[in-house]
Amino acid sequence: MTTMPDSESLLPVLCRIADALDRLGPAPAAPADLTRADAFVWSSSQSVLTPVQRVNRVDIGLLKGVDHARDLLFENTLRFARGFSANNALLWGARGMGKSSLVKASHAAINAEAKSHGIEPGSLKLIEIHREDIDSLPALLALLRDRQERFLIFCDDLSFDGDDTSYKSLKAALEGGLEGRPTNVLFYATSNRRHLLPRDMMENERSTAINPSEAVEEKVSLSDRFGLWLGFHKCSQDEYLDMVDGYAKHYGLKVDSETLHRDALEWSTTRGARSGRVAWQFIQDVAGRLEVRL
Repeated sequence: MTTMPDSESLLPVLCRIADALDRLGPAPAAPADLTRADAFVWSSSQSVLTPVQRVNRVDIGLLKGVDHARDLLFENTLRFARGFSANNALLWGARGMGKSSLVKASHAAINAEAKSHGIEPGSLKLIEIHREDIDSLPALLALLRDRQERFLIFCDDLSFDGDDTSYKSLKAALEGGLEGRPTNVLFYATSNRRHLLPRDMMENERSTAINPSEAVEEKVSLSDRFGLWLGFHKCSQDEYLDMVDGYAKHYGLKVDSETLHRDALEWSTTRGARSGRVAWQFIQDVAGRLEVRL
């Protein structure tokens, strides 16, 4: 007859097993040192914030043709940085018109003049979260909730396709759940779509649902979590040339205006588009030919 081991003899074995499992698992993430930079990238796999020492951005004064959106986003961000109420923002519309550039430029401009705005220098942090990491947003918010700093969480080119249900995590993190969004966190997203979901996906929901209107409402309501909607549209020829002139002046490119405009229009024709991105790509080409480092 086999006798069962008593609990006292099992305890050391269980402790050794537990220790072995702890060694196999990932090491716990160290608390984030947010003094190392003003901008970070969220790594969901390791639950850490990686500092970005040099952010890829342009001066806010160089963003042309988006004056209204620029002013609204800057004021919204400034209110938030000063500790007042502000809205989550969705920047949507035409490609290459400076949506993500405006988010980064607003953050930089406010930090650069923090003291004049009554803000503690370095207290406004920008955190980029990748589209595929949206499911980990609740974990990121939990990490930031009790911090003294103010955080702009930024997701570039946010959209959802097919059977992707991670948009539900975003909805809950923005305005839902028991805790809701922390008061020291604001969420900014850019997208080519106003409602973040493709029309065919929404129509498919309508056609297969028991209650079509409720199914579509569930999808569209994600955009409603953003109190500030900023639309970006294709620029005119004059706005495009204004962008080119602004870049050329800022970087001191020695090209006469007539030649610059002629070449800029030819460049946009070969690209089949006029936008801030196309203007910047043209300026990079001009600077390279003139051997000027930007």
